[in-house]
Amino acid sequence: MIPSLFIAHGAPMLAIEDNEYTRFLSQLGKSMPRPQAIVIFSAHWEAGVQKISAVKEYETIYDFGGFPDALYQIRYPAPGNRKLAGEIEQVFSANGIVFDVDSSRGLDHGAWVVLRLLYPDADVPVVSMSVNPNLPPASQYKIGQCLSDLRKQDVLIVGSGGTVHNLRALDWQSQQPVAWAAEFDDWLGTHLQHWNLDSLFAYETLAPNARLAVPPYGKEHFAPLLYAMGAADDTRFATLLHQSYQYGSLSQSVWQFH
Repeated sequence: MIPSLFIAHGAPMLAIEDNEYTRFLSQLGKSMPRPQAIVIFSAHWEAGVQKISAVKEYETIYDFGGFPDALYQIRYPAPGNRKLAGEIEQVFSANGIVFDVDSSRGLDHGAWVVLRLLYPDADVPVVSMSVNPNLPPASQYKIGQCLSDLRKQDVLIVGSGGTVHNLRALDWQSQQPVAWAAEFDDWLGTHLQHWNLDSLFAYETLAPNARLAVPPYGKEHFAPLLYAMGAADDTRFATLLHQSYQYGSLSQSVWQFH
């Protein structure tokens, strides 16, 4: 059974950088079993009601500004998968998850930057999913949990966000992690590996430096972790595949749930 993944997407520059993290993600795509399709929850698609994309082929969304022209030349025309989107609709209906189907939205950079590093040929069908940062963590987890059976069909479920993502705290000159960011990630890692849901759902009050690591205006980047984790509720193993930092506190982590 294919694992689910949480992948930090950091800054959009990840799409054109050659560094330890981009090389890791490229190798990860080559080393994993090739999925039949991908379901991806991106921090950059926020919605109050769960959205399920059902498109034939995705446009590429450039939801950022002030970056080099090379970023705006990238295309990632991944095919959609309407059949899989329909299966997700049925599962959500059976589990009381309210949803809407979106038939026009493209892939934002939280989705295409990550997917392009994993599968550069854009030849794996994708169903893009929104996140709701205002839901309780347990509800975010439940949405992922509803999709756990898809992994038996070799569907890769990905949450794309960031465990520490506070743009106001970045040090653009530093490549070493600041203590408060590392402490939060260490706490998080311990509870992920023990699958301690009570603590994880209460991370805002229990985790050290939680307000710095996950500020109120940045909770949408933490949420994809819980969607991806929920998708492996039936197996409950968490493995940290990669951990590094940019700009002092921008966490670049990859968690595998299997």
